[in-house]
Amino acid sequence: MEKGKPTFFENKGKSPQLCNGITNFIIDLDGVVCEDIPNEEPERMANASEIPDTKEQINKWYETGHIITFFTSRTEEHRNVTEKWLSEHGFRYHNIIFCKPRGGNYFYIDDKQIAATRFLGSFNGISCTFHES
Repeated sequence: MEKGKPTFFENKGKSPQLCNGITNFIIDLDGVVCEDIPNEEPERMANASEIPDTKEQINKWYETGHIITFFTSRTEEHRNVTEKWLSEHGFRYHNIIFCKPRGGNYFYIDDKQIAATRFLGSFNGISCTFHES
């Protein structure tokens, strides 16, 4: 993980807001970045296969200034193997959050604008444009 003072926020006396044109990508690991490995099989995590083309797209977003945060159902006990795998495979990111609820069927509620998509095996066609609702 690359650390440093964020430069992609505007703060006008309120909660920080991302600068115009910057997207905060929150990306799952298992089934999106690598093969889907359940927490009950941690011995497989170190040798997980990458999902084709994900690294290229994620690193492109990173290099163009977007924020990359991985959000995973893996637990804190899987942190070392997960961070090592991401580093060895060349993924660039800002943060990783562990212990996402398991089981799917997410219904996310927030006071900020949200865009979401279901990953169907390819980043082809995924847009980072927000649509007003």
